[in-house]
Amino acid sequence: MIHILVIATFENSTFIELAISALEQKGIPKEKIFAAPLDKRTEPRQLFDTIHKADGFSLFDAGAILGTCGMLLGAVYGYVLTWGPILWGIIGAVGGILIGFVIKLLMIKKSRLGSKKITSEIVLMIRCEEHQWETVEKILWDNIALGMTRIDK
Repeated sequence: MIHILVIATFENSTFIELAISALEQKGIPKEKIFAAPLDKRTEPRQLFDTIHKADGFSLFDAGAILGTCGMLLGAVYGYVLTWGPILWGIIGAVGGILIGFVIKLLMIKKSRLGSKKITSEIVLMIRCEEHQWETVEKILWDNIALGMTRIDK
């Protein structure tokens, strides 16, 4: 008899209770079902990356692009303006960097505040037999599991 371990994650909702009840009705005993809630992060994520931690959001990519465009346009049109191409190139670069930084900062703040992200809050582990796998899988997907894996013993 081959035993498998099924691990699934759920949001904290009534669907996890429905999934556990359905599993028990299909013949999986309570002793083989384990649900554990996850603790949530209490401190907010850092806005600026450090050399040791980076979250994938860069505040400087838009600033670099707009700074390059501003420097190029400042240098080109600086030939016909009074201060010359070097000063207008520097002004365009600094202005582009600042505008890009502010735009990206506002976009990241808006995306963090405005959108509700789906997070896994409860981990459900089920020890079952090989012939019960398809039933368990169907029950978990029907009850809106966020993710699932199967570990063969």
